Amino acid sequence: MTQTKIAVIGGSGIYDIEGLEGAEWVTVESPWGAPSDQILTGSLNGVDMAFLPRHGRGHVHSPTEVPYRANIDALKRLGVTDVISVSACGSFREHMAPGDFVIVDQFIDRTFARDKSFFGTGCVAHVSVAHPTCPRLSDACETAGKAAGITIHRGGTYLAMEGPQFSTLAESKMYREHWGCDVIGMTNMPEAKLAREAELCYASVAMVTDYDSWHPDHGEVDVTAIIATLTGNADKARALVKGLPELLGGDRAACPHGCDRALDFAILTAPEKRDAALLAKLDAVAGRVL
Repeated sequence: MTQTKIAVIGGSGIYDIEGLEGAEWVTVESPWGAPSDQILTGSLNGVDMAFLPRHGRGHVHSPTEVPYRANIDALKRLGVTDVISVSACGSFREHMAPGDFVIVDQFIDRTFARDKSFFGTGCVAHVSVAHPTCPRLSDACETAGKAAGITIHRGGTYLAMEGPQFSTLAESKMYREHWGCDVIGMTNMPEAKLAREAELCYASVAMVTDYDSWHPDHGEVDVTAIIATLTGNADKARALVKGLPELLGGDRAACPHGCDRALDFAILTAPEKRDAALLAKLDAVAGRVL
């Protein structure tokens, strides 16, 4: 049994958590570079919490330039056990309307300009991301969201695009009609993959701001409308987060889905062939198995 420590990675419009006891912004150094910002730590209803603004306070990092590896590594170094990703998204489904939340359970990764793994030459590893989010953590997010009065949809496929531009009409129609995607965003990949490599439970809460560009009655994405919806979604997201400590509790058993044991059989490089410099960088992420 370990102690629960919940981290929230806040996306567009989410730059803090209200109500934290002993709130303090702390600097965490990572061998993978500087995280997006300092990390806000404290406790909520007796459970340790951490908050990291994905784009930095003031929204200084574009989706491509978010330091995903440093962010996940820093959270692991702080002792985080569970990561809740909160991010804005566009919707490909009429019933997933602006202002609704979607508990994502699958991803299609179309990003191409980001570092996607902690591992590489000198220490090769392959983790399974067949089921990239943690059902236990997703259950808690769904329950907390409904208790807060949020219209929340359980299950959905998130198309991760590179950005920073929004989709063309042709792309939007392809993702919706032929690929079967439900929402689209720019930040959950490689974040979810890296969380799995770091043996952290990960859940994705996607906040719908618009209908992308496929919808005949809504046309192209309007940033002004997105910002207006984000403001309302931010309050809903905070309400959801406030319900998580009670649901997850302070004492944490092993994840029943094995998220915290993802590296058990993942590392393939023979011990005598492993690169010492890379191993040193992996001390937090993979220290349990190395």
